[in-house]
Amino acid sequence: MRALAIVDGEHYAPVVRDALAALPYEFAAAVLVGGTEKLRDGDDYGVPVVTDVDAAIESYAPEVVVDLSDEPVLGPVERFALASRVLAAGVPYVGADFRLDPPERLPFELPSLAVVGTGKRIGKTAVTGHVARLLSSTRRVVVVAMGRGGPHEPEVVTVPPTVDALVELSRSGRHAASDHLETAALTGVETVGCRRCGGGLAGGVARSNVSEGAALAVGLAPDLVVFDGSGAALPPIAADRTIVVVGGHQDPAVATGYLNTYRLLLADLVLVTMAEAESGWEHVRHAVAGVVRPGVTVVAAVLRPRPTVDISGRSVAYFCTAPDHAHPELVAHLTDVYGARVSHVLGSLADRGALRRELTGVDADVFLIELKAAAIDIVAEAALAKGADVVLAANDVTPVPDAGDLDEMLLEMAKFAV
Repeated sequence: MRALAIVDGEHYAPVVRDALAALPYEFAAAVLVGGTEKLRDGDDYGVPVVTDVDAAIESYAPEVVVDLSDEPVLGPVERFALASRVLAAGVPYVGADFRLDPPERLPFELPSLAVVGTGKRIGKTAVTGHVARLLSSTRRVVVVAMGRGGPHEPEVVTVPPTVDALVELSRSGRHAASDHLETAALTGVETVGCRRCGGGLAGGVARSNVSEGAALAVGLAPDLVVFDGSGAALPPIAADRTIVVVGGHQDPAVATGYLNTYRLLLADLVLVTMAEAESGWEHVRHAVAGVVRPGVTVVAAVLRPRPTVDISGRSVAYFCTAPDHAHPELVAHLTDVYGARVSHVLGSLADRGALRRELTGVDADVFLIELKAAAIDIVAEAALAKGADVVLAANDVTPVPDAGDLDEMLLEMAKFAV
C-alpha cells in the first residue's frame, strides 16, 4: 500500500529509516513535522523528505498516512488537527495503536447540499428546515433526513403530518418526533426518512439506510436534494456543498477540536447558532474562523420559534430544548411578535423524567412544542388529557446584526450545487 510517513526530529534518523523499511507499506515520502533533538546534517530516511502534509498528499497520492511521530512534537491536540487534514483529503490516518478512516461519502447523481453539525441540540434540523423552505420557493427540493429513531425502511413523506397523525404514529410504537417528520411537518417539502445507528469520531455511522433513501430521492426527480445529518454524524453522501452548524454555547475547544476540525474542513459555509448574549458565541465564532478553509464564511444566528397557527391573546406553555439562559428572549419573542401570553417555558423535551414532573404544574390554553424528543408521546398526550390545544413550532434562523445576508449565501450555494 502506497504510504506517506509522518516523522519527527525527536527520533534518531536511522531508527526511523529502519522502521520505514520494516513496516508493511511502500513509503513514497516522509513529512518532517518538527523536532530537532536528534537531527543531524545529512540525515537520510531512505525516501524524499518534505515539510507540508497537504502538498505531499497531492503530490504522492498515498493510500494511507502512517504517523511515526510522538510527543512532544505531536501531542493529542496537534495529532487530531493533523488527522483531520488527512481525513479531509480522503486518506486513512494510522499510528502505532490507532486507525482513523474517512467516513463513507458515496457519490450522488443529483445536485445536493448537506447540513451537518458538531453536536446534538445545536439547531441543525432548524437550519435544514430554513434551507428547504428557502430553496423550495424557486425549485423542487427533497430532503433526506437520518435519525436515531428513523424508520426501518426509508419512507417518503409527501403530505405534512398533522398533530393527530403524529399522535397516532406514536401510539403505534414509532418515534413521532424523528427529524424527517419534523422537517415534513414544518416545511411542507417532500422528505425521505432514514435511520442510522452509531456515530464515529469523524462522523461516520455504524449502520444506516441512507443510501436506499438517496435512491428514493432520485426517483422523486427533484432539482436539488438536501441531506440532513444526525447529531454529529454525517450523511454518508458526497454532497456538492456542505453547511456545518456549530452551537454558540459549545466549548470552543470541543466545537473546533478533536475531529470536529475534520467536519469544519468540509464546510462551504458555517452557521454558529444560538448566538444569544449569554452563550459566549463570539469565542466559538473566532475559534471556527481559525479552522475553516480560506474563503469560507462564518455566520452567527439565533433561533426563534414560529407558531404554525395564530396564538395571539392565548395563554401558552412553550416546550423546547433551548438552554435556560435563552428562555427570557424566547418569551419576549413570542409575546412581542405573536401576541402570546406565555405562562411557562420548559426546555426539558429531551429529559422525560424532568418533563413529566414539570408538566404537573402546567396550565395553559396552548401547548406550543418543538417537534423534538418527547414532544408527542409525553407533551402532546398530556395536552390532550388536559383539553389544551397542541401547536407545533418551527424555528426561524435569524442572523445576528451585521452578519450578512444568510439567504443570499444559501441561494448562491444552491446555484453552485446545481
